[in-house]
Amino acid sequence: MVPGPPAVGLTCRAVGSRWYTVVVDAANPALMARFWAAVLDYQIVFEQPDEVVIAKDRETYPGIIFVPVPEAKAVKNRLHIDLNPDNQEAEVARLLGLGAKRVDVGQTDEVTWVVMADPEGNEFCVLTPREQ
Repeated sequence: MVPGPPAVGLTCRAVGSRWYTVVVDAANPALMARFWAAVLDYQIVFEQPDEVVIAKDRETYPGIIFVPVPEAKAVKNRLHIDLNPDNQEAEVARLLGLGAKRVDVGQTDEVTWVVMADPEGNEFCVLTPREQ
């Protein structure tokens, strides 16, 4: 059984883990790393044929690691990135220019976000501007 959140009024102890990276399976890790680095204004901080890492810089994490896998993406992502641009329309145009595509995952016309996919078909959303 997985424990639930602490009861109200209880004090939590210090966090034992910190988010370091997200690992993304990719047919072409270098291509995907370059795409996402351009999207997020990140840089490639490590690159080998079996692993490409992007982050804001060498000291700032979390980052994203792209690793090779032989199989192609088959179904909708269980986890995706939401982007928070200053201008949604301009950002969608920029992302299309980088190689993203608009995709339909069943969203209605009433939603305020735009669903897109990266060059390997991984879905992500472009939100309307939000406070940070």
